[in-house]
Amino acid sequence: MFTNNDCQMNKSSVFFKIKEIICLFTLLFVFVLVGITSLTLPANAATNESNSSLVSLVPAASNPPLLNPTFEREKVHVGITPTGWSNGDDPTIDLTPPIPFQQILSEMALSNYEGSQTSGKYPENIEDLQRELKIRNLTISEPWVGTKFTEVGQEDETLKEFQKQMEFMQQIGGTSIVVAELGYAVHQKKCVDPLLNRPHFNNQQWSKMVKGLNTLGKLAKENGMQLMYHPHIGTGVETLTDIDRLMQDTNPEYVNLLLDTGHLYYAGVDPLEVAQKYSDRIKHVHLKNIRQSILQESIDTGRSFLDSIRAGIFTVPGDLAGAIDFQPILQTLATANYQGWLMVEAEQDPNQANPLQYALMARQYLEKVIGF
Repeated sequence: MFTNNDCQMNKSSVFFKIKEIICLFTLLFVFVLVGITSLTLPANAATNESNSSLVSLVPAASNPPLLNPTFEREKVHVGITPTGWSNGDDPTIDLTPPIPFQQILSEMALSNYEGSQTSGKYPENIEDLQRELKIRNLTISEPWVGTKFTEVGQEDETLKEFQKQMEFMQQIGGTSIVVAELGYAVHQKKCVDPLLNRPHFNNQQWSKMVKGLNTLGKLAKENGMQLMYHPHIGTGVETLTDIDRLMQDTNPEYVNLLLDTGHLYYAGVDPLEVAQKYSDRIKHVHLKNIRQSILQESIDTGRSFLDSIRAGIFTVPGDLAGAIDFQPILQTLATANYQGWLMVEAEQDPNQANPLQYALMARQYLEKVIGF
């Protein structure tokens, strides 16, 4: 395991560890206080830090009401990614011994979710996986495909992996495939600030990416599936300018948009604005929350994406420590008759955040806001 000292940062790692401990004790105190006093507190309380511009763009609701209109129950499914139990970008973020996949799936089912994103922990054999899912009444919501159209000589490998995941989803019975261009991406690199060092594609690279995405999207549609693009921290499609260009340049018949509230907020993009602007292109949703103080620390110190996860930058909808109010975002989607998955997602260290506790927290919040 590496620390901030390994990155030769100006700030001492001890200082950050102390701040993280203080933050955790403060959060614990808030939960205890709520239990003692039975106060009615915001389900998603945004921080009041003066250095946050996005908090004011996504106002917090003191008591988020039920959506009106809400989603059509038969056309919207609520799931959760396994990243709170086990991290796909850094498998060392886990308990000792590691959490078994059976526990992950069982706790998802216990929390009343309908599905899960794929995970490296899940059985590779499709029959074994289907058996484990069936006994828990779960399914797979989506696989993840990292495309590399912007890197020379990676087109064939990208197409091969996409076809593999498409065949997998056809066997599972799902129709969604999530992709992100990972050419020259830095989010998995140690000691690298993902905001300052992310790739910026030249026109030739951008054209290759767009052409490749349209090709994959057409292939997906021909096989009864749909492709959703995931703007991601540390990649070449991260900001609102990137997203606008991607939506303009790709064929809407083939390329849809995944709304990930946490990655947008991390990049300085208002997720509510994106939901309003592209409600007709959004076909998949990741509901990820942000702890504002830790985000600001990461920005100020140039902390890497993986170190930010370890520090606790992400949390779930319904967490009092979160900065994002999901009610207006969900209302925008419901009003636009969104159909598809609402996936709770928060990459967290299970040593610091009990996965079942946070899964239940998010599910209870969503039941209150969307009505199921």
